[in-house]
Amino acid sequence: MVEKVGISHEMAGMQPAAARIMGLLYVADKPELTFDEITDCLQIAKSATSNAINLLLQADHIEYITYLGDRKRYFRLKVSNWRDSFTRRIEGMTKFNEILRQVLEVRTPDTPEFNNNLKDLIDFLDFVNQELPGLLHKWENRNK
Repeated sequence: MVEKVGISHEMAGMQPAAARIMGLLYVADKPELTFDEITDCLQIAKSATSNAINLLLQADHIEYITYLGDRKRYFRLKVSNWRDSFTRRIEGMTKFNEILRQVLEVRTPDTPEFNNNLKDLIDFLDFVNQELPGLLHKWENRNK
């Protein structure tokens, strides 16, 4: 399962070590793992583990906690903030779509097929950006 989850994240653009760490944190028996536990379980280099953890922390996919009297950091998924993450993705798509509109304005008219495909993408992203917040709201109302 670690590999399946990891490959899924990797196909979405995540680096392989980071993707495997995500997979491990999803399926591990414990909700938090130390740096050494991650390194040992995945059998990856400490430098690869460190780089991947830093990437995941910066991307807000994971967080760490500490325990009184224990100097180790315990890493865990930030599954509880999935709504915030989803909202940020919608905002990111909206910003990207605004950039695509600007691109379309400055593109040469000599490539009508490409320009039409770009306009279709912009229109689709408009549709998605309009529909996704409503879907989230509908899901939240259903689960109240």
